[in-house]
Amino acid sequence: MRYLAIRAENLTKFYGQHRGIEDLFLEVEPGEVFGFLGPDGAGKTTTLKLLMAETRPTYGNALLLGMDAYRHSKAIHSRVGYLPANFRPGRWGTAQRYLTGLAKVYGGESWLLAQELAAQFKLDLEQPLAAMSGEALTELGLVQAWMHRPDLLLLDEPARWLGNEALDVFYRLVRQARMEGRSVFLASSSVAEMERICDRVGVIHAGRLVTVERGLNLRARALRKVEMRFAGPVSAEVFARLPNVEDIRLEENKLRCTLCGDPDALIKLASQFRVIDIISQQPTLEEVFRRNYGIEAARAG
Repeated sequence: MRYLAIRAENLTKFYGQHRGIEDLFLEVEPGEVFGFLGPDGAGKTTTLKLLMAETRPTYGNALLLGMDAYRHSKAIHSRVGYLPANFRPGRWGTAQRYLTGLAKVYGGESWLLAQELAAQFKLDLEQPLAAMSGEALTELGLVQAWMHRPDLLLLDEPARWLGNEALDVFYRLVRQARMEGRSVFLASSSVAEMERICDRVGVIHAGRLVTVERGLNLRARALRKVEMRFAGPVSAEVFARLPNVEDIRLEENKLRCTLCGDPDALIKLASQFRVIDIISQQPTLEEVFRRNYGIEAARAG
C-alpha cells in the first residue's frame, strides 16, 4: 500500500489558553518538498514537535509514513531525519564522537555517509561541540538528519544560520532527496527558501493554516524591491508601462520600484539605458503576508 509521507487531521495543540496550532489538515506526498511558511511563533515548531511525538496533541492525529505519530514513534524515528529548532547535541565531546554514537544506532553505512556529508559542508568533525558556531551546529544537525538515508526529513529553519556555500550544499541535498523519492517537510520564515526549492507551500498564521499553494504560484508572485542607478536621465513613464512593476519612484538617475514575479521584462527594458548599479531585495515576510494573503504576520502561539 502506498502511504502519504505525512497526513495530519484536525491536529491541535493548546498550551493552557494559548493556541499552538488548531485544526491543522496537511497531506505531504512521497517525493515532495513541502514548505511550511510562517513568522516566528506561528506554530511551525509546535507542528514539528507533534509530528515527532515530542508533545501530545490536544486533539486530532498525525500519520507519518502510514504510522501513528505517537503510538509508533520508535519505528518512525528510524525512518525520519529530524532537525529541530535550535539544534543542540550537547556540550561534551566532539562532533565526530556525537556522529559515531549515532552511527552505532543506525548501523549500515551511516558513518561513511556522515563523513561524506560533513566533507560537503567542510565541517570539521574534530572541533568540540561547545565551541561550534551557529552555522557549524546547523551543518552538524543536517548531517545527523541525513546520515541514515531517511524516507522523510523534517527540518525546522534549516537555513537560518547557513552561509551561501553551505546553503548551496543544503539545496543540493534537498534536490537529491526529491529525486530519490524521499520527502522533505521544511519549516521556515524565509520566502526565498520556499520559492527556490518547494513543490508546494503551506502558509501558517497564528496557529492556523491559511492556504496551501504550488511553489510555482509563489514564484510567480515573488516580490522584489529593486533599485537601479543609470548613467543618465530616464523617465519613470517608461517603466510604468510594465504590468508587474509598482511603486515607481525616480530620484535624479536612480529608479526604485516593487517588482512582482518574473524580472525579465524589467531587465530588458532597463538594458536600453546604461545601468551602472542594480540592487534587488526581498520585502519582509509581513509585507508578503499582507499583499498575498491579506493578513498581518504578527506573532502567534
